[in-house]
Amino acid sequence: MLPDHTKEFLSCNHSGVFSAFRKNGAAHLSLVTCGLFRNGVAFTSPEGVVKLSILKRNNRCSLLISQLDWRDYVVLEGWARIFSLENTGSIELRQTLRSVFKAASGTEHPDWDEYDQAMLQQKRAAILVIPERVYGTRA
Repeated sequence: MLPDHTKEFLSCNHSGVFSAFRKNGAAHLSLVTCGLFRNGVAFTSPEGVVKLSILKRNNRCSLLISQLDWRDYVVLEGWARIFSLENTGSIELRQTLRSVFKAASGTEHPDWDEYDQAMLQQKRAAILVIPERVYGTRA
């Protein structure tokens, strides 16, 4: 469970560096726009990208969320849960993708039907990072 002051920081800061771990142990890093979601932090990704294929093999990961000036940050170390067309019903996936959009952007989409269509065309997945360890200047 994340402390309230950490949740407050995460609800106001959406710039992240996500790391997943390749077979050889090297980190694969990605810049993501993310938001507080359920019991962790989430972002979306199109199917076919490296981070998703890595996570399907090994769901251990880390996510650093920082203020834009890089002064304060929180790191979540844990594992990822993937919500995709492969493992999630269409209604649950649509609701999850919408919720992650709202969490990461802090706004409502102006046209949810258009958004839903784009998510289907891009075969987007939602990735939820569930922390086992949390640290940083705002943890």
